[in-house]
Amino acid sequence: MIKEETLKNARILIVDDQEANVLLLERLLGMAGFTNFVSTNDPRQVLPLFTKFQPDLILLDLMMPYLDGYSVMQQIGPRVPEGAYLPILVLTAEMNAEAKQRALSSGAKDFLNKPLDATEVLLRMKNLLETRFLHLRLQDQKHLLEEQVREKTRELEDARIEILQKLALAAEYRDDPSGEHAKRVGELAATLARASGLPKAQVEMIRLAAPLHDVGKIGLPDAILRKPGKLTAEEYEHVKQHASLGGRILSGTQVPLLQLAEEIALYHHEHWDGKGYANLEGQAIPVAARIVAIADAFDVMTHDRPYRAALSKEEALAEIARQRGQQFDPRLVDAFLRWHKRQELPKRLRETILAS
Repeated sequence: MIKEETLKNARILIVDDQEANVLLLERLLGMAGFTNFVSTNDPRQVLPLFTKFQPDLILLDLMMPYLDGYSVMQQIGPRVPEGAYLPILVLTAEMNAEAKQRALSSGAKDFLNKPLDATEVLLRMKNLLETRFLHLRLQDQKHLLEEQVREKTRELEDARIEILQKLALAAEYRDDPSGEHAKRVGELAATLARASGLPKAQVEMIRLAAPLHDVGKIGLPDAILRKPGKLTAEEYEHVKQHASLGGRILSGTQVPLLQLAEEIALYHHEHWDGKGYANLEGQAIPVAARIVAIADAFDVMTHDRPYRAALSKEEALAEIARQRGQQFDPRLVDAFLRWHKRQELPKRLRETILAS
């Protein structure tokens, strides 16, 4: 039930061209304990009053000069939020079936015949206001529930992303206990995806999925994964299996993020010229895998590995450029090199200022 205090504090708008009727309603409301009402004899003032006052209930005469009650309701209608319940109690001396149908179509919720009966006016008002406030309460509860659902959804999404991050860390643990390689590849892949003009949502998906590119390394023995020297042909064949193994680990899901991660794991060692692990060529290689191929290669080259020391950034960029059109997508290589040049400009500017 709605508290009596809430009902008595309701905002009520009275619209009637007859001053006597307005005074009667004001006196009736005041004696009944209502404290928050405004009135007008001019229907042309209803719209600005409605906008400013935002009433919970409108007491509306039908037959008025300048604008009748139907026209007033037509003006108000578009200002009422979708799904809201705003009761309009129509007051009229003549109420035939046609007038009732037209009033209901225009937004009226109830009717009272003139001359007005005080008891009936108050009862009808109370019923309409209770419905109004119950509807508002339900809307508040709905918004609260929707926010709770959104919060739980965010929590589940955060948990899922964290699980993926842990899985990426597990895959890299023997090769890189810090897991920084996986993180760097994710961020670098997202940067390249953005630089190549992919949509924001796709960039974010690549950022989250790319760290799982080497999840298949879980199945490689330490003797191969951490070998300090050059791999034999047989050992290299074992290493190549991590792509298909990663694809199997991530397969069979309906989750788009994991489907993308599967795609990346399977194909990030494909070459633009078709000489990669599975011999896919050019545009047949998924774009996310082509992007991760560059990000992964650059990060591996610029960090120490058991089998060799890190290259300088300039050396790594030169190797990426040399493999343009062979190992890597030419368009993505160009975007990658342009991005690096843009990053260098502020650095060179700082160095010039410091040297001057």
